[in-house]
Amino acid sequence: MNFAVIKTGGKQYLVEPGKKLKIEKLEAEEGKNVIFDQVLLKSDFNKLEIGNPIVAGAKVTGKVLKQGRAKKVVVLKYKPKKRYKVKKGHRQHFTEVEITKI
Repeated sequence: MNFAVIKTGGKQYLVEPGKKLKIEKLEAEEGKNVIFDQVLLKSDFNKLEIGNPIVAGAKVTGKVLKQGRAKKVVVLKYKPKKRYKVKKGHRQHFTEVEITKI
Protein backbone atom coordinates (compact mmCIF):
# COMPACT_ATOMS: atom_id res chain seq x y z
CA MET A 1 0.00 0.00 0.00
CA ASN A 2 1.30 3.43 -0.96
CA PHE A 3 0.68 6.03 1.77
CA ALA A 4 2.32 8.82 3.74
CA VAL A 5 1.81 10.92 6.86
CA ILE A 6 2.11 14.66 6.25
CA LYS A 7 2.06 17.64 8.59
CA THR A 8 0.24 20.84 7.62
CA GLY A 9 -1.59 23.48 9.61
CA GLY A 10 -0.35 22.04 12.91
CA LYS A 11 -2.06 18.70 12.25
CA GLN A 12 -0.99 15.35 10.84
CA TYR A 13 -2.86 13.52 8.07
CA LEU A 14 -2.61 9.98 6.71
CA VAL A 15 -2.81 10.37 2.92
CA GLU A 16 -2.77 8.14 -0.13
CA PRO A 17 -3.19 8.93 -3.85
CA GLY A 18 -6.77 9.83 -4.75
CA LYS A 19 -7.80 10.75 -1.18
CA LYS A 20 -9.65 14.03 -0.64
CA LEU A 21 -9.23 15.91 2.63
CA LYS A 22 -10.12 19.24 4.18
CA ILE A 23 -7.14 20.97 5.75
CA GLU A 24 -6.42 24.37 7.29
CA LYS A 25 -6.61 27.20 4.74
CA LEU A 26 -3.71 27.43 2.28
CA GLU A 27 -2.95 30.44 0.11
CA ALA A 28 -3.42 28.65 -3.22
CA GLU A 29 -5.92 29.11 -6.03
CA GLU A 30 -8.42 26.46 -7.06
CA GLY A 31 -7.04 24.07 -9.67
CA LYS A 32 -3.41 24.73 -8.74
CA ASN A 33 -1.02 22.12 -7.37
CA VAL A 34 0.38 22.35 -3.85
CA ILE A 35 3.45 20.53 -2.49
CA PHE A 36 3.68 19.23 1.08
CA ASP A 37 7.34 18.81 2.02
CA GLN A 38 6.88 17.94 5.70
CA VAL A 39 6.50 14.17 5.27
CA LEU A 40 6.78 12.33 8.59
CA LEU A 41 6.37 8.78 7.25
CA LYS A 42 6.39 7.31 3.75
CA SER A 43 5.49 3.82 2.57
CA ASP A 44 6.10 2.48 -0.94
CA PHE A 45 4.34 -0.90 -0.90
CA ASN A 46 7.14 -2.92 0.82
CA LYS A 47 9.51 -0.14 1.89
CA LEU A 48 8.75 1.97 4.97
CA GLU A 49 10.67 5.19 5.73
CA ILE A 50 10.24 6.94 9.07
CA GLY A 51 11.51 10.49 9.39
CA ASN A 52 13.53 11.98 12.19
CA PRO A 53 11.42 14.20 12.32
CA ILE A 54 10.83 14.42 8.53
CA VAL A 55 11.81 12.12 5.66
CA ALA A 56 14.58 13.78 3.65
CA GLY A 57 13.69 14.46 0.01
CA ALA A 58 10.12 13.18 0.28
CA LYS A 59 7.26 15.26 -1.16
CA VAL A 60 3.52 14.82 -1.50
CA THR A 61 1.68 16.64 -4.30
CA GLY A 62 -1.97 17.59 -4.15
CA LYS A 63 -4.45 19.52 -6.26
CA VAL A 64 -6.59 22.27 -4.68
CA LEU A 65 -10.25 21.47 -5.34
CA LYS A 66 -11.90 24.36 -3.50
CA GLN A 67 -11.56 27.01 -0.82
CA GLY A 68 -14.46 27.22 1.60
CA ARG A 69 -15.81 27.71 5.08
CA ALA A 70 -17.10 25.02 7.41
CA LYS A 71 -20.52 24.98 9.02
CA LYS A 72 -21.11 27.46 11.80
CA VAL A 73 -20.15 26.42 15.33
CA VAL A 74 -22.07 28.19 18.08
CA VAL A 75 -20.12 29.08 21.23
CA LEU A 76 -22.27 29.85 24.28
CA LYS A 77 -20.89 31.06 27.60
CA TYR A 78 -23.25 31.25 30.57
CA LYS A 79 -22.82 31.92 34.28
CA PRO A 80 -25.86 31.16 36.41
CA LYS A 81 -27.14 33.82 38.83
CA LYS A 82 -24.73 36.45 37.43
CA ARG A 83 -26.68 37.74 34.40
CA TYR A 84 -23.79 36.76 32.14
CA LYS A 85 -24.50 35.22 28.75
CA VAL A 86 -22.41 35.47 25.56
CA LYS A 87 -23.29 33.82 22.27
CA LYS A 88 -20.76 33.75 19.42
CA GLY A 89 -20.52 31.98 16.09
CA HIS A 90 -17.46 30.82 14.18
CA ARG A 91 -16.90 29.46 10.67
CA GLN A 92 -13.46 27.96 10.04
CA HIS A 93 -11.82 28.48 6.64
CA PHE A 94 -10.58 25.32 4.91
CA THR A 95 -8.96 24.12 1.70
CA GLU A 96 -10.11 20.88 0.07
CA VAL A 97 -7.17 19.01 -1.49
CA GLU A 98 -6.99 15.82 -3.53
CA ILE A 99 -3.69 13.94 -3.17
CA THR A 100 -2.25 13.15 -6.60
CA LYS A 101 1.28 11.84 -6.04
CA ILE A 102 3.52 10.65 -3.20
